[in-house]
Amino acid sequence: MSAQKGKDLLLKAADADGAFVTVAGLRARQIAFNAETVDVTHSESAGRWRELLAGAGMRRAAISGAGIFKDEASDALVRQIFFDGAIRDWQVIVPDFGTVTGAFQLSSLEYRGDHAGEVTFDLSLESAGQLAFTPL
Repeated sequence: MSAQKGKDLLLKAADADGAFVTVAGLRARQIAFNAETVDVTHSESAGRWRELLAGAGMRRAAISGAGIFKDEASDALVRQIFFDGAIRDWQVIVPDFGTVTGAFQLSSLEYRGDHAGEVTFDLSLESAGQLAFTPL
């Protein structure tokens, strides 16, 4: 497998009709998967090594991105999702890997601008339900 272009990792948000809209202008983006462990070690554990209970911990995903909005529509959609406190479906398309789809809450939305530059944004999403993975 050869290296993939970072720009090909796409973040899409569902609009009011459920259609996915690309959150445009992302210059940096990341998705992280985490699973908590459940320790079931006891006094008779072999060699006193820690034992974990498979499939018992809480799983979560976090997505972050930073960039510029290419148009008013994508800016308005993301802003409305945040101010509504809505949990919406989002998609992350990872090149040569697959698509992760599921409910997320937009937990952070930050805007900043330099005097001689464009307005940029940072956003963070936290999973809010079961996620689906579709391999490419």
